[in-house]
Amino acid sequence: MDHNVLNALSQITREKNIDKAIIIESLEAGLQSAARKKLGTEANIDARVDPETGEMIVEQVKTVVEEIDDPDTDIDLEEARIEFGDEVEIGDEVRWELPLEEFGRNAILVAKQILVQKVREAERAQIYEEFKDRVNQIIVGTVQQVDRGNVLVNLGRTEALMPYREQIRGEKLHQGKTVRAFITEVLDSAKGPQVILSRSHPGFLKALFEQEVPEIQEGIVEIKAVAREPGTRSKIAVVSHDDRVDPVGSCVGMKGSRVQAVTRELAGERVDIVPWSAEPSLLIGRALSPAIVNNIILDRENREATVVVNEDQLSKAIGKEGKNVRLAAKLTEWKIDLVSTREYNVRQQITSEMSMKLGEMEGITDELLVLLEAVGITTIEDLAQAAPERLEAIEGLDPELVATLQATAQVTLEELDRMIEKAVAEELERRAAEDQPLFNESALEGEGVSEEEAAILAGVEIPAKGDLFKDLTGEEADADADEASGGDEAEAAAEAEPAADADAQTPAEAEDTAPGGDEDKDEDGDGTDK
Repeated sequence: MDHNVLNALSQITREKNIDKAIIIESLEAGLQSAARKKLGTEANIDARVDPETGEMIVEQVKTVVEEIDDPDTDIDLEEARIEFGDEVEIGDEVRWELPLEEFGRNAILVAKQILVQKVREAERAQIYEEFKDRVNQIIVGTVQQVDRGNVLVNLGRTEALMPYREQIRGEKLHQGKTVRAFITEVLDSAKGPQVILSRSHPGFLKALFEQEVPEIQEGIVEIKAVAREPGTRSKIAVVSHDDRVDPVGSCVGMKGSRVQAVTRELAGERVDIVPWSAEPSLLIGRALSPAIVNNIILDRENREATVVVNEDQLSKAIGKEGKNVRLAAKLTEWKIDLVSTREYNVRQQITSEMSMKLGEMEGITDELLVLLEAVGITTIEDLAQAAPERLEAIEGLDPELVATLQATAQVTLEELDRMIEKAVAEELERRAAEDQPLFNESALEGEGVSEEEAAILAGVEIPAKGDLFKDLTGEEADADADEASGGDEAEAAAEAEPAADADAQTPAEAEDTAPGGDEDKDEDGDGTDK
């Protein structure tokens, strides 16, 4: 029993986490290569390693033939019987055991290289199979190196790459930091398996909620759609398969604990959670929250939606730097066109006023109009979008005339659109001007407006500066004082006379209210008032 071989095999199995049978197979391949190094590349070598005892046996195998074609693989009958006895017959295989001591240093080095190579290939294959099954899952690793924005993450058995584009903008990852990331793909390259990680992928947000929300793990709540702008804001649409479970409440958690845990992992990224609906208009309205939507007009064929909101809700619907409407479009997979109520009404009115009928288009005669309407072409849009073959099937329309009519229809539509857009812009500008106040009070609050200018604008007459602080002579001062006091006394007398008549008191009332009455009497006779 060779304990050294068994110990070596066991150590490799533990360190590389590779099946022992694969290690033994690799060792046998190495021994075969070493024997061929000694005997020739065409030699038929059989190498065996006993997994129980560790015994290694290397044998050369030849076939008994009448006439030798290849000395490395054939032996004639006479020689075979000399070596192995008379019972040997044509076609039998004979074996020679080769002592390992005779292989030589070079042969042993070859065996070692083959063993290392086979073990490395087996390890790579095992790592690839392991991580291939973990795609779209979260894995935890340690930042090993940051090189030109790309981050190498140590996953234990292998290294993973997180490209710069897959990182959250503004997040700092330094060496030694533990990081959670999302496995997007595993590449089987010549240098070994390459694991690609991401923290900006929408699937990372979804996987985080799956870890935090038990209802999602149990299949009660399902995340139907995810839209992300990594590091700033995200939206998810959720649905419950149990009427008793609130999908939004399940994802938010008690006092927001679940969504806050996700937000902390995403470097403060704000997450909006909306109920999912199969009806596009309802889903679009919810996706644009916190804005309140008035009306949604759907173009189901082109998956385009015109959303009408009040003027005070337009900024909310758009969001900071357009994030809200952009995320809503990603979440719903619909192209969203936001318009205010005023603009929508103006556009509808002007479009109705400036619309053109098919018969009014240049080149359309009454006879041609009848033929076109007979095949269902009733508008200029229908004519521009119709298949040429459909038009050429009409009697009297050749390919050249069809091309001319469709080109004219296209030009007419483009011109109408330009005219409508110009008219809408002018009408909106006119209405905005009408809404401006006639007097801008903010002008009085500016630093450039003096007190005199403000008073003049307010209609107050300001005396000259010299009259505000002039020195009065004695006579002028007395005259002004007499005039002021005389005026005050006359005014007081005028006010007192009617008051006396109106408030005349009886003698008893006057006595009760006179000074020194009962309320002011000296109660103890000591001459002091209480």
